[in-house]
Amino acid sequence: MKKLDFKKDKYVVIKDVLSKDFSDFLYKYLLLKRRIADTLYSKKTIQPKTLFSTFFGSYNDPQVPNTFSVYADPVMETLLVKLLPFMEKETNLKLTPNYSYTRIYKNGDILDRHKDRFSCEISTTLNLGGDIWPIYLEPSGKKNKKGIKIGLKPGDLLIYRGIELEHWREPFEGTNCAQVFLHYNNKATKDSSKNLFDGRIHLGLPKIEQFTND
Repeated sequence: MKKLDFKKDKYVVIKDVLSKDFSDFLYKYLLLKRRIADTLYSKKTIQPKTLFSTFFGSYNDPQVPNTFSVYADPVMETLLVKLLPFMEKETNLKLTPNYSYTRIYKNGDILDRHKDRFSCEISTTLNLGGDIWPIYLEPSGKKNKKGIKIGLKPGDLLIYRGIELEHWREPFEGTNCAQVFLHYNNKATKDSSKNLFDGRIHLGLPKIEQFTND
């Protein structure tokens, strides 16, 4: 397999970015967080689409319905910053950290073919644990092509230009697959400085439009 160059290929795969033990720690942390959220929802201690639900995680993501997801989990936001020097080295770009997003995919989930919003200009998907579920990329920019299949083991990282490359996942045949997405902007891109932290005051906060006070 040829060595990938991010500047030319617009994506690169890097193995063992996180150790097996640390990946497993984060995976078990997310499983516990999902269990806590499920208990709080079942007891009606918290309500969906509220400030507390965004902190504990929700099942409201229309892109992958009824699947547990967390925007800006503090641990994952810390990882977003911790990996910033690594990301800058691998992309040869100066980057601003925007936000993290985490999902625990379930059996039967599908991720439709799409491109991302501006905050995901330089994106990663990092496998934390569970069953391996390949992601597909179309680096040519042409629609309806078969794409390139990429399988990531826990600790492996894919960096890609999320706003340029279509990406998707076929139906998931496993039980659980935990992925964290870390999103950055290139500092040289217009308006990137205005988009720092995805428009939030600082990391770890929800997006205002994600919740109501009902």
